Amino acid sequence: MRPALVLGLSLAGLALAVALLSLVWTPHVIEALAIADKLKPPTAAHWLGTDHFGRDILSMLMVGARTTIAVALVAVGIGLALGVPLGLWAAATGGTVLDHAITRGNDLILAFPSLVIAILITAVFGPSATNAILAIGVFNIPVFARITRAGALPLWTLDYVRAARIAGKGRARISLEHLLPNLMNLLIVQGTIQFSLGILAEAGLSYVGLGAQPPTPSWGRMLAEAQTLATIAPHVAIFPGLAIVLTVMGLNLAGDGLRDALDPRLRPGR
Repeated sequence: MRPALVLGLSLAGLALAVALLSLVWTPHVIEALAIADKLKPPTAAHWLGTDHFGRDILSMLMVGARTTIAVALVAVGIGLALGVPLGLWAAATGGTVLDHAITRGNDLILAFPSLVIAILITAVFGPSATNAILAIGVFNIPVFARITRAGALPLWTLDYVRAARIAGKGRARISLEHLLPNLMNLLIVQGTIQFSLGILAEAGLSYVGLGAQPPTPSWGRMLAEAQTLATIAPHVAIFPGLAIVLTVMGLNLAGDGLRDALDPRLRPGR
């Protein structure tokens, strides 16, 4: 197994394990305030120190991992659930008005960054983790639709697909039974990449106040709260930033490793 893939899966797995562990245990209760212990550096009692309210940073990071990963994961799930069928549909009707409509619709959504979409959504519904999921998910739909369409179009010209059409199978059945299984490697790799981008997007939205709202911890909001404290208590900003960097780096390495492992053209001896 490739070293980059091992390292990436290890870092991503560690973040996921921490998020799952926070469901049953954290070193301290995150709602517990101890103003007398605020901005303490790492100690035996608080391994990563405390924030400006005296809360344990390690506990906040653990619960924040749960929030950040859940938002990114659900958003990617929305993109897959809606984008893949749209991409298959566009490829099945390649060159038609429907294909052009789906393609131009994707281009229209991609013209607006996820932050702009989030601002539009929160202007109507208000800032929350749910609306952050919606904003990131809407942005993921055209990404998966485009990559699915691009991967499916060449498959329609292959002999086994033509044989399936001669056998009387409809376009929808061919797309599900013959095309989708051959696109899974591509979608897995893209899903990993979008997952890492989803974590960055959630952190960015929370940083500007459009993501998870207090008292729910989030890595991005922890950075926002620490921006004025970086000079007097750098640990308050360092650890959330490091969590984001390591998790995103792990997912990107995992995505690159999976691409190399799943692409037969990149296998040794080919």
